[in-house]
Formats: sequence, structure tokens, C-alpha cells
Amino acid sequence: MARVSQEHLDARRRQILDGAARCFARNGFHATSMQDVLKEVGLSAGAVYRYFPGKEDIIAAITEEAFVVVRGAFEEAARMTPPPTPDALLSRVLGGVLAGRVYGLERRTFAALVVQLWSETLRDGRLAALLDEGYATMRLAWVKLVDAYRSAGILGSDVPDDHVARTMIAAAQGFIVQEALFGDVRPEVVENGLRGLMSITPQKIS
Repeated sequence: MARVSQEHLDARRRQILDGAARCFARNGFHATSMQDVLKEVGLSAGAVYRYFPGKEDIIAAITEEAFVVVRGAFEEAARMTPPPTPDALLSRVLGGVLAGRVYGLERRTFAALVVQLWSETLRDGRLAALLDEGYATMRLAWVKLVDAYRSAGILGSDVPDDHVARTMIAAAQGFIVQEALFGDVRPEVVENGLRGLMSITPQKIS
């Protein structure tokens, strides 16, 4: 019997995940059955179960992949020298994530899928563990970025690094939610809005 190449196995796994992601994005996780996934990808049950024992395993794989996409965009931007200011950096990150056609989905559809994945972590301990691990890794990467800002003399030392990193991550998450709910989150909107906030002069309270 001829051996199946790793390239073929990877392509088949990709086919399943892409098709399942389209189903989940269209109908939600709970309204999508394995039969829906099988129909979408055009494969037999045996072919799909060879890679994923059940729907929860597919959801876990998509959760991990989607987070890697978001985290990877953050980490790539953080490696730039010198680091771009937060307004330009977040604009770059969101522009890359939302324009990437992940799973072949339109940007708003992909953003909606990400929000669904986040909501699933509230009820699924396995997904929550994946999210916690990825979030912790991303926070560490952004703490290094904050250190780079301090070294460049563009950020003071009066706020803890982790507080700045978490706030920047929250801004990106918020814009992904906006794209999912309303659409039309353009990189220039993110950049201009953050630049405006960064220009506010702190006022002393008497």
C-alpha cells in the first residue's frame, strides 16, 4: 500500500478546518452538526474522524489557529526596530489580521468567528486553557515591546509594563469585536483614534 505523504495529510486537515470554519461562521457552533461539516467539506465521516474525533476537537483546533493568527501579528509587529508607536502598531496588527482572509472568510466573518471562539472559552475548560496560554505568551511579547518604548525614550516609567501591554491588547480585541458587530473597522480609523488619545495632555486634579 502506498504511503500517504505528509503534504497530503496536511492538505486534508486544512480542507476540514476551512470547511468547518465556514460552517461555524455561518451558523454558529451549537447549530452546526458534524453532518453539516461533512457536507461542507465533501468528505466521508471516516475521513474526517481520522483527523478529529468530534466537533469539539475541530473547534479546539480552530480556536488555537485563530489565536495564533492574532498573536503572530502582534509578535511580528513587536519585533520591528525601532518599534512603531502604539497607534501605528495596532493599525498594522489589525490591518494584517482582518485582511488575511483566514479560512477564506471575509474580514467581518472572520472577526465574528473569533468572537464566537472567545465566548466558547467561557463554557469549555479545554478552550479556556488554550486561550490562557496564548494570552500569557502575547502579554510577555508586548511587555518586551513596552521595554523597547522605554529604551527609546517615548514612554515614561510611571506605569507598570504589564498594564500598558494589557491595555494595548484590549484595544485590539475591542476593534475585532467592533468589526464583528458593525464592520468597517479600517486601519486608519484605529491609527487616527489612538493618535488622538495619545495626544491628550494629562490634567492635574486640584
